[in-house]
Amino acid sequence: MNRTSFKCFIIFLLYGIAQITYADVNPQAVFRLDKPDYKLSPFTGMSRKHWKDAGVFLLSGAFSYVNELTDPLQFPKQEGKSYPRTQSQVPTEKLEGLCRTLFIAAPLLREDSNLIVNHIRLADYYRQQIRMLVDSLSPSYIKPREEGAGPHQNLVELGGLAVSLFAIPQILWEPLEKTEKDKLAYIMLSYANGPTYSNNWKFFNLFIFSFFKSKGYVVNDLQMQDYLTRILKHYQGNGWYDDNPTFDYYSMWAFQMYGMLWSEFYGKEHEPVAARQFLDNFSALKHNYPCLFGRDGSMIMWGRSISYRFGAAVPFPLMGFENNPSTNYGWMRRIASGTLWQFMQRTDWIKDGVPTLGFYNDFEPAVQAYSCRGSVFWSGKLFLGLLVPQESPFWTATENEGCWEQYTSTTNYFQQGASMLVTNYPRSGCSEIRNNSHAGKGSGTETYRGNENYNRLAYNSLFQWQADGANGEVAMNYIIKQKNGNWEPLRLYTFDKYADGIYYRNAVLETNPNICINLADITLEHGFLRVDRMNSPDSIACRLGHYALPKLEHPLTEKKIEIDGYTARIIDNGHYQLALIPLKGWTQTMFVHTENLNPVSKYSTLINCTHSFSSAINQYFITLILWKKSGEKWSNRELQPVRKINITNNKVELDFKDKTKRTVLFQ
Repeated sequence: MNRTSFKCFIIFLLYGIAQITYADVNPQAVFRLDKPDYKLSPFTGMSRKHWKDAGVFLLSGAFSYVNELTDPLQFPKQEGKSYPRTQSQVPTEKLEGLCRTLFIAAPLLREDSNLIVNHIRLADYYRQQIRMLVDSLSPSYIKPREEGAGPHQNLVELGGLAVSLFAIPQILWEPLEKTEKDKLAYIMLSYANGPTYSNNWKFFNLFIFSFFKSKGYVVNDLQMQDYLTRILKHYQGNGWYDDNPTFDYYSMWAFQMYGMLWSEFYGKEHEPVAARQFLDNFSALKHNYPCLFGRDGSMIMWGRSISYRFGAAVPFPLMGFENNPSTNYGWMRRIASGTLWQFMQRTDWIKDGVPTLGFYNDFEPAVQAYSCRGSVFWSGKLFLGLLVPQESPFWTATENEGCWEQYTSTTNYFQQGASMLVTNYPRSGCSEIRNNSHAGKGSGTETYRGNENYNRLAYNSLFQWQADGANGEVAMNYIIKQKNGNWEPLRLYTFDKYADGIYYRNAVLETNPNICINLADITLEHGFLRVDRMNSPDSIACRLGHYALPKLEHPLTEKKIEIDGYTARIIDNGHYQLALIPLKGWTQTMFVHTENLNPVSKYSTLINCTHSFSSAINQYFITLILWKKSGEKWSNRELQPVRKINITNNKVELDFKDKTKRTVLFQ
């Protein structure tokens, strides 16, 4: 190559590099904020532009698997229980990749119909894929629901597609030929007309019915009205819907998001009474839902489908549709951007270019069998917040920390309809949830409702739940050794009362209801005090665990401190430290080292208390469970705030060193 040719080659190369846009990022790269705006967003630096950048970043990973318009959004299967497990599930797997990435792509395409990601023009790609869904000769063809068939995952995905059709009809719907529209309507309505589950799934039927009715198609009006009525009956007050039967993030954000979007897309014009109900229910969530997130916006690892991650924050931007002067939009965006950044800043939650099934790393104990790798893009529903106009106060208000700026002490929020206690700890900036999940693991198809997703005594934004070990290793729960030698955690909780700042529940062992524990939680400045009473006619061994600490960049340290005749055990991973102090009932407390049980790291450490007895009648266990940031010193009063304990019959009187008194009164 001569000098002139070489210079031309270099100029051509530099020109090519200059043409690469953010949409061509390396799918294995780490997301970086481009020119963070700390004037508008002093805590996160994230503006509306950075949300769009994050969306393109995620799509670039997904579209690294696409070379032609006909290529499906199909990703490497994660080892374990996720599907596809049979070839017959592959069309639905591909449908998930298509419809769920659209939650990110649709709002971006609404503002830039010519958006190109990894050399693929998105508008052309999604239209081509929709055409392939209705082409019986295509490998991506979705068969209409067969007569008599039960609820199917295709309903979920097609319901999601209806949301995107509502959002960008000019891109996805209007360019289709009349025959293509009719075929799409026939397939989608075949699922909408079929059976559904008595939970949030009814929204998928509703969105399909509503979209095609708005386009002049004949739909089953009676069934549509029935679903609409039944959905609204799930509302329990204080912003909470139940997902039949449980409450979790998904029962809040999914119902509230669907209700708001349906009202904006269809309800206000065609069903104003129902829309008004949805909007009234939505307006209530701003008073309590923000408190479920940590000061920095971190969400808690709690409930099923946790791989949907920051989708939990979508109600916050949708508040922009209300344009309500009483809403603290700066705080709402601080939470939502913080939740998004909780994951986008990390290097471990994306593998093979797409998010893992898990919370951070891939984590099999948190995976449900109804998920495939593309399921993770349900998290993309957060980006539906970009449908809120850029001039909305949600986008223009300066970030602030809302209630966290006013807290002077630990604050509890009791959720009446959900019988749930939410606690904000200003000293550590974390949020904590206690609920009364009552779902066993021994029967039914939804056994995940009885595992660690729901059965912990508490869930915290700083400390992700850890899976139980086969040898009795347990974090934030009681675990009982059965006669066959297996360990069984508490799963069946019943809410009792919330009185005088104390949260009461009763629990029985699923396989032996004769073993019952009365539970009482008293929140403190740096954690909480457990006052629990056990009754068992049988000989058992039991354990109670603190939260788990993962090993991070430095080895975990362990130490013991003696205070007033009690022993505090403390572990520290360089970020946070946990302390456990048994005050009554326990015979042994120990450090426990675990492997492959934690969602953050391969190695982790626990503090467990243990006790064994031949039988128990009103056996009391009183335990201090505390935490602080690493490097902060503990005072003796913090490690042992209780001066005196007096137990009589069903009453436990606690005198604290700060001269306050608390009385636990069991039934």
